[in-house]
Amino acid sequence: MTTETAPADRITLPGGEMLAWSDLPQERLANGGPLAALAARLVPPGARVLVAGPHDPALLDQLTHAEVTCLLRSHPDAVALAHRAARVVVGGPAGLPDDETYDVVIAAAGLDPVESVEGTRLGWDAVLARLVAAVRPGGALLLRLDNPLGLHRLVDTTPWYARRDDSAWAIGGVLDRAHPANRDQLRQRLGAVGLRPAACWAAYPGVSTPTALLDADHLDRDAGSGLFDAVLHGACAGGFTSATVLQDPARLAVDALHAGRAADLAPGWLTLAHRPADPTDPTTPTVDRNLPVALVQTGRPGIGVLEVLNGPSGWRWGLIPTTEATTPAVAPFASREAAYRDADALSGPVPSGRLLRTLLLDAALRRDLAALRALLRGYAGWLADQADTDGRIAGAAALAGTDNVVVDGERYGVLDPSWRATAALPGDVVLARGLWRFAAGLLTGGYAHPWSSTLDVAGLTVVLGGLAGHDLDRATVSEAVEAEAAIAAALHGLGADGTVGLATELHAVAPTDPPVGGHSYQQLREAWLRQREELTRLAALTAWTEELLTSRERALRRAETTIGLLSGSLSYRVGRLAITPARLAKRGARAAKRRATAVLAPKQEEQQ
Repeated sequence: MTTETAPADRITLPGGEMLAWSDLPQERLANGGPLAALAARLVPPGARVLVAGPHDPALLDQLTHAEVTCLLRSHPDAVALAHRAARVVVGGPAGLPDDETYDVVIAAAGLDPVESVEGTRLGWDAVLARLVAAVRPGGALLLRLDNPLGLHRLVDTTPWYARRDDSAWAIGGVLDRAHPANRDQLRQRLGAVGLRPAACWAAYPGVSTPTALLDADHLDRDAGSGLFDAVLHGACAGGFTSATVLQDPARLAVDALHAGRAADLAPGWLTLAHRPADPTDPTTPTVDRNLPVALVQTGRPGIGVLEVLNGPSGWRWGLIPTTEATTPAVAPFASREAAYRDADALSGPVPSGRLLRTLLLDAALRRDLAALRALLRGYAGWLADQADTDGRIAGAAALAGTDNVVVDGERYGVLDPSWRATAALPGDVVLARGLWRFAAGLLTGGYAHPWSSTLDVAGLTVVLGGLAGHDLDRATVSEAVEAEAAIAAALHGLGADGTVGLATELHAVAPTDPPVGGHSYQQLREAWLRQREELTRLAALTAWTEELLTSRERALRRAETTIGLLSGSLSYRVGRLAITPARLAKRGARAAKRRATAVLAPKQEEQQ
């Protein structure tokens, strides 16, 4: 779009605009993702909103109930967003009128991309002070801060200080005292400008396009939450699939959660701070205080952003509808061949407890067979309770693998009940599918475990079934793998050929393979070590077989030599001379007997 086609009455150019630069993010989430959902919740209807810095255009689409002013430094970005905002100010914070205030100021891209390099540089603190001055009494500021020691930097193969791309023309680290480096420093600076921090959300797996926003205080307190465990693992496993990393980010995030450091390890934080209200002004809008504990991007057609709210009776599921969710669902859920997601099921309380997968991994690493047996028997018994009279399991329980089941004491429950099977499955197949998924993750992930290293995935599934008190065989495991392929194909919109190919890949999963999905150098090295160990074992077996064959061949040659020596001796020749006449006489007697029998037989018949 050019300047001539842009609505000129909406764009204000006070000076300092960057004419040949764009800050709009290249990666975007459907409907703006959790960030847009959070902004829509924080902004009251009819409020005046200042969106400072480059944001996903979908975020502005979620603020149609408010009067939005955008503050940008890039003129091309202003042209692109002018149709979505009431007004666009280009040139940095110095271009804001001093007499304008807003109910909510959103700086979810940070403060660095707010000010222009074409004018006088203000610095982080000065930009913050200018935005705070634009917040009216009783209003709020939503501010993003990047974490210089975040998970994204710990797993990146390229050090942050060595980047040379255009987007990294300004890089800050912990040595930059002009920027706060953690949440405590951020709270101090907000307090210095007269703001009161109200809430903070950890952004995962990246700060620019987070797919999960988790309340930092709850992350610190609820380290054993199965919900946080599943959300962090899913967000980090899906957020690094297109890049090779140093180590598994999902494992690192989950470990940080259970160590009470998931908030400190987040790639960034979104902090909500309030400016004290003026009690003499009754018209001051108030920001919604019922803030979410978690906001999660589903990434599925027909489903909006999931939110978790903390009520009097505990955490409860919620669903924030989006524009996409109002349209009819398309593939992969339209066919509902094997599985689908029911959005209506996300309306009840969130089950408490720890994730079963994490408990099983912990017990396997500690070689605690008693704990493994208790957990697996409890899981198998809970599945049996969900079966009908024919032993078949339907609904959410049919897809309840170890990564979607929480354990609270003796109680087992489905964490996310929206995933459902279209048709009921046999109970043994459901159990075998859950155990196979765990066995595949255990072996390909390189986790230490108490079983023989020669077990394949199917064999370990049979062993786990025995611990669970069920006599599974390889045929049942094969049927479970076929069910897993059909379910995964339905959830990802694969056709018939894709389903067959996926089933072939799942059947071929071996302990020496790296985990499915994104690869890390650490996991690839572990897979190489397992392959080397297997090759060493096979080489030793081959050497033993060759040695056995060589010894047998030598014994055979000795026997042939002995026979040859005996065949050429004098005693052997004399024996042959003595035996040969006897053999000839024996043959002659047999021939005479046959002739006599042939002559006497007709005479006997005549006499009869």
